[in-house]
Amino acid sequence: MFISSAFAQTAPAAAAAAAGGDMMSSLTTNVLPMVAIFAVMYFVMIRPQMKRQKEHRSMVEALAKGDEVATGGGLLGKVNDLNEQFLFIEIANGVVVQVQRSAVVQVLPKGTVGTK
Repeated sequence: MFISSAFAQTAPAAAAAAAGGDMMSSLTTNVLPMVAIFAVMYFVMIRPQMKRQKEHRSMVEALAKGDEVATGGGLLGKVNDLNEQFLFIEIANGVVVQVQRSAVVQVLPKGTVGTK
């Protein structure tokens, strides 16, 4: 009553492909959209993330004694000493903590952190 009868038909594209159809149309309908999606994902997600990682790496490598920094955990302080992997940050007078270099998320302008 509400559902009409459906009859199978031979699709012209399937018949052409079976008979040695056009390879180029098959390539454009199957591969080209996937390449376009990957290109969009690269320029929207992957490339900006790589750029941020490169900027963070150069910032961490440029750290020097006396820089004022903020860590990912929320600590603010002045770099007291540093080595290849770790920073020693003075967060208050006489209070020095050791953090990994990668924990630094921002170098603050001079005079921002006032130790009392």
